[in-house]
Amino acid sequence: MASMRSIKSRRNSIQSTQQITKAMKLVSTVKLQRAKTRAEQSKAYFTCMYETIRSMLAKTGEIQHPYVQGNDSKKKAVIVITSNRGLAGGYNSNIIKLITKTEMMQEDLKIYTIGKKGREGLSKYSFEMAEDYSDLIEDPTYVEAMQVANTVLKEYENGEVGEIYLAYTAFKNTVSHIPTMLKLLPVEAGDEKKQEKAAQAPMGFEQDESEVLALLIPKYVTSLIFGGMVEAVASENGARMQAMDSATSNAEEMIDKLSLQYNRARQGSITQELTEIIAGASAIS
Repeated sequence: MASMRSIKSRRNSIQSTQQITKAMKLVSTVKLQRAKTRAEQSKAYFTCMYETIRSMLAKTGEIQHPYVQGNDSKKKAVIVITSNRGLAGGYNSNIIKLITKTEMMQEDLKIYTIGKKGREGLSKYSFEMAEDYSDLIEDPTYVEAMQVANTVLKEYENGEVGEIYLAYTAFKNTVSHIPTMLKLLPVEAGDEKKQEKAAQAPMGFEQDESEVLALLIPKYVTSLIFGGMVEAVASENGARMQAMDSATSNAEEMIDKLSLQYNRARQGSITQELTEIIAGASAIS
């Protein structure tokens, strides 16, 4: 059995760690409340924008526009949203797995990272690492999302990439976070049922349809990137709160076990001392 000193030292170390995990849990809980509210407020716009564009295209005929038809480039731009810090359970690793296990060829992917953990994880593989926007994930704004959107849209328009994807963690609720890969460009119309229904109500454009799309699609891409960033922040704090709660509970269990070991070792030491005293007294008498 380990000595009382080593048991006590280990217990004190775990207690110190437990204090840190408790503090991190409290911080994540506070951050989660703000991020959750923000994600819930933006989700309706995020979803509506996505469905509206798809529905609009389903109600139109064949539109001759690069945002819809695409280009000949085999390269695919993937905007990967993770966090700048760890200790969030499987939050970051799940997104990395989503990219590494995709059916798309690795040599065709061009990675744009928002979050240091995603860049660190994916740089170990044979991906082409492009721009890094890790600073933007701390407190994302629509203007910052526009910065990312402008970069990928410019490369798409220049024919450097043929498709644009967004990889982020969708926030469902406090305990449920879903790694998601969303195709942004070329924009695809809704499903067949929506298309059949839409055929009865054709979409009309006040201006030339190409001009409308040239104005609307960049806003659509920016909105989806911003929505992904907001949901990712909420998911990160939810995942970290859960991870720190589990770590705190595990530490409590370890402390209880070590306390029991310490008490048994102390009892054994006292029993041994009493035995030696009694034996010494018997020898004297």
